[in-house]
Amino acid sequence: MGSLQDELLKAIWHAFTALDLDHSGKVSKSQLKVLSHNLCTVLKVPHDPVALEEHFRDDDEGPVSNQGYMPYLNKFILEKVQDNFDKMEFNRMCWTLCVKKNLTKNPLLIMEEDAFKVWVIFNFLSEDKYPLIIVPEEIEYLLKKLTEAMGGGWQQEQFEHYKINFDDSKDGLSVWELIELIGNGKFSKGMDRQSLSMAIHEVFNELILDVLKQGYMMKKGHRRKNWTERWFVLKPSIISYYVSEDLKDKKGDILLDENCCVESLPDKDGKKCLFLIKCLDKTFEISASDKKKRQEWIQAIHSTIHLLKLGSPPPHKEARQRRKELRKKLLAEQEELERQMKELQAANENKQQELESVRKKLEEAASRAAEEEKKRLQTQVELQARFSTELEREKLIRQQMEEEVAQKSSELEQYLQRVRELEDMYVKLQEALEDERQARQDEETVRKLQARLLEEESLKRAELEKWHLEQQQAIQTTEAEKQELENQRLLKERALQVALEQLEQLELERKQALEQYEGVKKKLEMATSKTKSWRDKVAHHEGLIRLIEPGSKNPHLITNWGPAAFTEAELEEREKNWKEKKTTE
Repeated sequence: MGSLQDELLKAIWHAFTALDLDHSGKVSKSQLKVLSHNLCTVLKVPHDPVALEEHFRDDDEGPVSNQGYMPYLNKFILEKVQDNFDKMEFNRMCWTLCVKKNLTKNPLLIMEEDAFKVWVIFNFLSEDKYPLIIVPEEIEYLLKKLTEAMGGGWQQEQFEHYKINFDDSKDGLSVWELIELIGNGKFSKGMDRQSLSMAIHEVFNELILDVLKQGYMMKKGHRRKNWTERWFVLKPSIISYYVSEDLKDKKGDILLDENCCVESLPDKDGKKCLFLIKCLDKTFEISASDKKKRQEWIQAIHSTIHLLKLGSPPPHKEARQRRKELRKKLLAEQEELERQMKELQAANENKQQELESVRKKLEEAASRAAEEEKKRLQTQVELQARFSTELEREKLIRQQMEEEVAQKSSELEQYLQRVRELEDMYVKLQEALEDERQARQDEETVRKLQARLLEEESLKRAELEKWHLEQQQAIQTTEAEKQELENQRLLKERALQVALEQLEQLELERKQALEQYEGVKKKLEMATSKTKSWRDKVAHHEGLIRLIEPGSKNPHLITNWGPAAFTEAELEEREKNWKEKKTTE
């Protein structure tokens, strides 16, 4: 019943909009009362004037909108409708209300009756939303049907060109635009008015009247058993047959259900192309004009019975429903795609904003990095200048130290020269001591004196060796300090990046070296002072003495005071000379 109400609402909508003379979307209450009375009459619904008056009784005397009229229409008319009214009469009533106002005044190839049929077909094929339109897919379907009915070829390229030029602001055509499109013959060129009218009639019969097949065939009578030509019309549950195709004189019906069957018969009684329709109560023998027609009728009736068994609607209604479902599916997919595109666009915009934010951050970071790099370069330049200054100062200090080392080396050479002079003096003193020793006559006195002198010589030799060792250590320390300073300079030149810390370390080491150098200098001054004091002592010393010098590698004599300053052979030689002198005396 819901689908029937939807079909009725489409025709009523045309009537309502026709009554809306000023296109305000509202109709006067008096006109709606007349419309409601006429609808109740053609739909065979009991008219309730009291309910009508009660529904429209209010203080507002103005017109009523479609939304205001719908509650009454649904409650008091559409919900009471039964499938016992004449649909054609209902459609003609609604058509009559809207045709004069909306049908174009331009000359058309179709008559008003054909326009009415196109109007009914439009209501069947239009979308279930208001204002009613027919989408391009359904327009193509209808035009193809009309072209096939006229026996012409479908011009797909022409229709595609028409779709390209279609107004993008509209989703489809209104019923009056569709009537004008068909009536101007744009897609039926070469066809006359009668062919177009017959094609509209055939399509109307198929889509609206549910005529699945129709045509002349011979039928065998049940009583007289004679064969008579009849016009047969196949519908989803019935086969009606008439005297002629004008459908004015109906002769009977063949009621079809799931228990019926159809089968071909062999030729008999001079009749060819026979087939049989078996029902529960009757059997009908029919003769087609040729085998092809017979096969077409058998196939059509068999398909109709099969649809009845399945409880399916007629093929054209099922096809229309599939097309609508397909459009809904495509529309849903398109909406989903648009939604995804919007989401992607929003995500893309967010990404763009994030990228812009990242770009700004990168620019800021690059600016900060440039500033830091500039500061770093400036700091590096300052450090390099500072390091260069420190290096120059260090070179100057190193040069001064080298000069001081050279001066100390010169002083050391002078000191060594004085030591050599002292050794020469010691040699001369040795000769004097040797002469004086030979002059001694008393052996015991000489031995005691010699022992005493040996003891003193041992002590002096130890002191001289100690001083010599200290002088060598001072020289080695000075050379080591010089080498260490040279190594430090080379390390400082190779490690310029850490020069500041190394310069501080070098300054500390330099101070320590200076302190050590001052210590060595003091030691040298003390050694010099001691040497001078010893030289004075030696110069004023009385008696025999021998300069301490490196001994031979022969074994030394050991006295009570330590190693002797002369060898055993020298001692024997001296004793021999002393004895000879003593004998001579």
